[in-house]
Amino acid sequence: MAYSEGYEYHIHLKQGDIGRYVFLPGDPGRCEVIAQHFDNPHFVASHREHTTWAGELDGVPVAVTSTGMGGPSTAIAVEELIHVGADTFMRVGTSGAMQPETQPGDVAVINAAIRDEGTGLHYLPMEFPAVAHQDLINGLVDAAKDHGKRYHVGVSQSKDSFYGQHSPESMPVAGRLKERWDAWVKGGCLVSEMECATLFLVASTRRVRAGGVMMIMGHHDFAPMTEEEKEASQIGHLIPTAIEGMRRVIAADKARESAG
Repeated sequence: MAYSEGYEYHIHLKQGDIGRYVFLPGDPGRCEVIAQHFDNPHFVASHREHTTWAGELDGVPVAVTSTGMGGPSTAIAVEELIHVGADTFMRVGTSGAMQPETQPGDVAVINAAIRDEGTGLHYLPMEFPAVAHQDLINGLVDAAKDHGKRYHVGVSQSKDSFYGQHSPESMPVAGRLKERWDAWVKGGCLVSEMECATLFLVASTRRVRAGGVMMIMGHHDFAPMTEEEKEASQIGHLIPTAIEGMRRVIAADKARESAG
């Protein structure tokens, strides 16, 4: 499948393969799991880290495409999904806890992201904030309430280095990493992850909508999780809230369209 034949180079999709609403996990293995919550789920394509399944929610076409880990592959996936007609994106993934009030298994609805990544600098200067679209925030908050989930709304840290967070002492710039981490925590940052800032900046640039919902894993002080906490923070417990959140967005769009 070549780009010249009408297929996007990396995601191997073309116009008509998907609708406007897309879930974005990082892990390709989560695509089929999310798609099982669709009506009429079916596999569409897989190339490199980008796997796509499609289906429907309440009669409206939806899809799920994996982004891979980090900003560069996320930006590629979102750009190409926009090329084939998508305009509403929901990041669905896991994140590390940064605040004492969170517990493993809580839900984080991301309203903005710290730009601790490099891809966004190729879109907008550092002074431009990485923010989620209010439609996605509203839908996800309502969904979390309906599902009886403990949830938090706030900022994520989008980083480029997984081990810069988990093994900062091993890095030559350990002091700088710790100083910055402490600043994020003191500023109230909820969680740490790797994709939201890039997603939000691409969405702002291309005038589309994006949001993020994360399963919170671990403790802010890096204390070991119990077996019960490990079970509570499995990604499968987050997916129904994400699905309902997108349903809320779809319903709100239908209502606006009906109102003219």
